Amino acid sequence: MKTVIRKAYWDYEKEENWLNEMSAKGLAFIDYTWCRYVFTDSQPGEYIYRMELLDHSISNPGSQKYLRFMEDSGVECIASYMRWVYFRKKASDGVFDIYSDIDSKIKHYKKVNGFWSALACVLMFFGISNVIIGFASQPIHIFNLIAGAVCIILGIGYFILSHPLRVKIRKLKKEKRVTE
Repeated sequence: MKTVIRKAYWDYEKEENWLNEMSAKGLAFIDYTWCRYVFTDSQPGEYIYRMELLDHSISNPGSQKYLRFMEDSGVECIASYMRWVYFRKKASDGVFDIYSDIDSKIKHYKKVNGFWSALACVLMFFGISNVIIGFASQPIHIFNLIAGAVCIILGIGYFILSHPLRVKIRKLKKEKRVTE
């Protein structure tokens, strides 16, 4: 039986944990579209789920090569959204970690942080541009001021969302220095 759950996540680690909690309850994640998760019945804890932000779109030859490598390793790509991919592996096959060392974790966190930060910068640029246009126009264009304010608020929000990633990167770098 299929179960559809609509839910939004901003933190991919919380989303990944939730997918694994659902698996523990006997719901296997099988598809994703924006804020829509599809599950089917399975044995409790049958799968372990991981998420990754690819360097390029899923149709990129490098991404395709990487996905084939993962498939050859016994990992199944369940769904993708933009550059995010959802992987699963049978729990009976053992531990499933994509990032096994500190350097790969730092690289991944930097990639995700870059994604959020780039989005924040674009929104801030459009927000500030709209505010300037709004005030420079005669008469003042309220629409531009409102659109600019919304973009600026969203941009600030994305910078705030990326803050925990920057903290994790600093902690991992410190941990790396200690272990070297």
